[in-house]
Amino acid sequence: MFAAKSHTSRYYIAIVAIACLCVLLGGPSYAAGAESLIIAGATYYEPGVSGPGWAWTDADHLELNGYAGEAVGAEGDLVLTLAGQNSVAESHAPDADITLCGMEVWGNLTLRGTGTLTATGSQCGIHASQALVVDGCTVDARADGADITDEAVAGVIAGDMAVRGGGRVVAAGTGSGAGVRAYGVYLQDAGLGDGAAGCRLSVDASWLDAIGADGGVACLGGSLVSARFVTPAGGTFGACGVVDASGAVAPHVVVEPDVATPPAGETDWGEVPGDSADKSPADANPAVGEPTTGSTANPAQKPAAAPTKTSTTSKTTVNKTTISTSSRPKTATETTATLPKAGDNNWIAASLSLFLLGLALFGAAYRC
Repeated sequence: MFAAKSHTSRYYIAIVAIACLCVLLGGPSYAAGAESLIIAGATYYEPGVSGPGWAWTDADHLELNGYAGEAVGAEGDLVLTLAGQNSVAESHAPDADITLCGMEVWGNLTLRGTGTLTATGSQCGIHASQALVVDGCTVDARADGADITDEAVAGVIAGDMAVRGGGRVVAAGTGSGAGVRAYGVYLQDAGLGDGAAGCRLSVDASWLDAIGADGGVACLGGSLVSARFVTPAGGTFGACGVVDASGAVAPHVVVEPDVATPPAGETDWGEVPGDSADKSPADANPAVGEPTTGSTANPAQKPAAAPTKTSTTSKTTVNKTTISTSSRPKTATETTATLPKAGDNNWIAASLSLFLLGLALFGAAYRC
């Protein structure tokens, strides 16, 4: 009788151990990527869908080719490949999931390809809660500050920003509302806490033209590789952003490669708002040529607010030295362009625990 019970006990223990190992080996196999996509006024939860000028091919990859329409958003990391000319604009629908931005990604965003992207919004053109990488493509991001008060506006808002591979970026923020602070590029601490690496700009053999009355680039530091400051003269990275030789925050920042050779047929890369009273935003399309190196009439300089921590709310807001963006709050994770999603880390820990439990149960089965 004892032998029968012992045999039954070993049988059940073995079954439980096998079940644990099956869960371990057959658990989620997804790669880090977007959990949902918002485009053309609709929300999608599974890749493999497409529409005029766009295709969501897999979880972390979206393709735009001649897309012109409402804002694009993603919850999670996203790689966006551009072909042809594309544009995204803030949605004004009362029930829109994205407000105040042309493109909003809750995670890391990489823009690449041979095409162009124009993104416009009232508070920001492009927002990435973690790192933004512009790799080889042309991007024009603008915020017009419409109906914004007591907040910051910027062409680009991100945790970190890198422009590489010959990428070209125009970023501009304007606004006339009470308490508006305007930046070209605003790099913020995405709630990472004290001592976290982030809020840094890097430009590697690429172009950047950023303008805002309160600072062309607001960041905590940065680096230039095979690139140089054209504007301001003697520019460098200061504690709150790019400053001129006197240490004053520069409202206009132009970076170009050490040897700036425009592609064949390109002679002028356009200008950002404020460079000429005769030019409209449409005249400043970054697809036309090289970044301007001319100076602008500098508005009264004010110190750029040091980017600090982001408190996420249910709507895109930027308050004094912090900025929080909008509709789909997520807990911020470490700012890095290749960081896996938090769910992956949790699964790794759970898998290890299940594996150890399975070994222990097998050992117990053989001892019985």
